[in-house]
Amino acid sequence: MTKVPYNTTSPYYLTPQTSWSLDIWSPRLIPKMDTDAPFVVTQIYNNKPDLLAYDLYGTTRLWWVFAVRNPNLINDPIYDLVTGLEIMVPQPASLKSLLGI
Repeated sequence: MTKVPYNTTSPYYLTPQTSWSLDIWSPRLIPKMDTDAPFVVTQIYNNKPDLLAYDLYGTTRLWWVFAVRNPNLINDPIYDLVTGLEIMVPQPASLKSLLGI
């Protein structure tokens, strides 16, 4: 099997793949960290995890982090991110260190 690596910001980074298909998904985990902070989703971020990721981390590629870090609150990473929802968000330096970026 030839591995074609994904970017380190991808939720599929750990998933093995061939040159033509993905193997069984190996999810990336974002564990609870002491530096995590609560964040209440405001109207501007309603159903827009990419915009929230950009504003917090400087890239839209980390849109998936909120669902992975808050699995008890977010099943659908887009439509479950709603105004008024309080989630925990990793601090930028901690997240980038964890993901190796």
